[in-house]
Parts: sequence; structure tokens; C-alpha cells
Amino acid sequence: MPNLIDLRRRIRSVKNTQQITSAMKMVSAAKLRRAQDRVIAARPYASLMRDMLGSILAQLPEGSPVLEHELLQRREEKKISILLVSGDKGLCGAFNSNVTRFATRFLSENPGTEITLECVGRRGRDFFRRKRVPINREWVNLFAKPIEFSQAKDIAADLMQSFRDGEADVVYLLHNEFKSALAQTVIFRRLLPIQPAESDESNTVDYIYEQPPETIFETLLPRYVETNIYQAMIESAAAEHAARMAAMDAATRNAGEMIDNLTLHLNRVRQAAITKELIEVVSGAGAAQ
Repeated sequence: MPNLIDLRRRIRSVKNTQQITSAMKMVSAAKLRRAQDRVIAARPYASLMRDMLGSILAQLPEGSPVLEHELLQRREEKKISILLVSGDKGLCGAFNSNVTRFATRFLSENPGTEITLECVGRRGRDFFRRKRVPINREWVNLFAKPIEFSQAKDIAADLMQSFRDGEADVVYLLHNEFKSALAQTVIFRRLLPIQPAESDESNTVDYIYEQPPETIFETLLPRYVETNIYQAMIESAAAEHAARMAAMDAATRNAGEMIDNLTLHLNRVRQAAITKELIEVVSGAGAAQ
């Protein structure tokens, strides 16, 4: 049975840990608010980009040379590249393990296919480096500051060049999507080749273009890839802050329960020690008589 000194030391240690987890929860809550605002502000732009591509696609005549654009060409999926977006830090519950688990399952389900990873975030890179999975490129420490569009643009340029050079027949995007402060969803979708959403004729907006649709379409294709990567990165950043806030809240509450249990145990041990001393005093007094 631990003595009183050990119990007091344990309680003091748990209280220090509780202060750390509580502080991390408040920091994540503050960062989540700003990250959530960025996600909400960016979603309409990404949605409008998809709608505009679909509208321009509907206006292009059959056999248009734009439809033969290199970023639209579908090939047999012999070489697959996955852009995996994870976090740079831990202590955020199952945030990182959700995407790594999904990627691991995808690798096991496609054993005969050449699959390489493009890792954004330290945790995903370290996990698959230990698994000895081929990692083509890596971008780490991007989430230390708010994500900039220029960072997504650089990543998109590398991926589009790999697709043009035939290093990858298809590029998939894997990341956590922010739903709420308590929920995140793993998203796995094709990034390249681009497949614009079909335009719904009942909801089609009649855009007036200053340039020919072919010119605009060719300009929008790279921007579409950049926007998708940027959207994935800010969604992942917001989801990470939400997951860490929830994890630290749970850790703080668990520490409080542990402190209560240890304090109760301390009181029982102290009471038992006092009772034992009283019995010894009374027994000694009785023996003296």
C-alpha cells in the first residue's frame, strides 16, 4: 500500500497535468474559432469554382480541344499517388489515426498497385516511414501558422507536374473534413484527373464571359486543383483544433476524477494510520496498567 507521501506526490502530479490539459483546451478553442471562420469563408468559393467549371463544360462543343487537356485525361490506374493531410502534432484523439488507418486499409486492398504517398504533416509521414511505405514528397510544419494559399499552390504545382510526366496515373486526396467541434469526417476523393461536376440544367446560371469559354476553362483547371488542396488543408487544420479541444477536455475531466479518487484513498490511508496509532497507544496504556 502506498504511503501518504507517495499519494500526495501523485495528486500533485495529476493536478499539474490537469492544468496543462486545461490550458491546451483553451488554446485550441481560441484557434478553432479562427480556423472555423476561415473554413466557412472558403467553402462558398470552392463551391462556386465547381459550379463554374460545370457551367463552362456544358457550353463547350463536342470535340473541343480543351476537353483533351492533360489534366482531364483518364488513364488506367497502374500508379496511384495519395496526398495525405495529417497534423504535425499529437494529443488530438483519433484525428491522425483516422487518416492513417484509412490509407493503410487502402494499401492492403490494392496489393498489386504501385502506390506512393505525398504527405502533408509530420504525423502521417512518420507513421508511414516506420511502415516503410514509399513517400514521394513531404511537407511538414505548415500548420504552425495559418495556412496560406501560396503553400497549397506550391503543392498543387508539384502534383500536377507529376501527373503530366506520367509519374502518377491518378492522384487522390485524403484528409479530415471539419463538421463541428465534436465531429470530423475522413474524406477520400480523386484530385487528378479532374472531373468537373455535371451542370444541372435546372439550376444553371447563365454566366457572361469576357473571354472564350475555352480560355477560361484552361485557366481554371490548375486553379481548381489549388483550391481543392487549400480547402483540404484549412479543413484539416480546423478539424485538428476541434479534435484536440475535445481530447484535452476529456483529459481534464479524467484528471479531475483521478484526483477525487486519489484524495479519497489518501483520506482512507490517513484515517487507517491514525486509527492504528490510537490502538497502539491504548494497547500500550492497557499493558502499563
